[in-house]
Amino acid sequence: MVPMRRSHREITDPTQMKDLIDSCTCVRVGACDSNGPFVVPMSFGYEWSSLEFATLRDRLEGIKPKSQVAQEAESSEHPVPLRLYLHSATQGRKAACFDQSPRVAIEMDQELGVIEGPYACSYSYSYRSVMGSGTIVPLEDYAQKLRALELIMQHMAPDARVPFQKEAVDRVRVYRIDVDDVTGKERFPKE
Repeated sequence: MVPMRRSHREITDPTQMKDLIDSCTCVRVGACDSNGPFVVPMSFGYEWSSLEFATLRDRLEGIKPKSQVAQEAESSEHPVPLRLYLHSATQGRKAACFDQSPRVAIEMDQELGVIEGPYACSYSYSYRSVMGSGTIVPLEDYAQKLRALELIMQHMAPDARVPFQKEAVDRVRVYRIDVDDVTGKERFPKE
């Protein structure tokens, strides 16, 4: 884990990170295939572990090398701070890339408005953001897919009571991203 240059803007409180993730409706997933890098915005559901977020820095800063943390994240026995759940068509660039290159980057943010100033370069933007990387895993088991789709609906439309048809669940591609490196950052207007 590379230390954040503006560490005073880093979100270190697990509850604040969870609240930020909960307020976001879109995750941008970055991946790379033979045509080069690309980013795709996606709706998502998630599972959050405050304990794992609180210990992530220790694991990544010397107790275990980052490659070992990433390797352990691929195993369902090793908890990660954040698990994202996504759905997609079964074909296309995104699906092909996710199947061939399982390491991805993620970004989500909350826009808080323009920061004004007395000259052009003093203008900026107020925001809260989450960035990370992890391993994307296709879910094949019907029960796992159904649970992931329920988490997506719970996050995106918590009051909707929409049943899932078995044929639709069988037809859609569902993924889990085990996010093993995640940071939060915020910038507020000067008071």
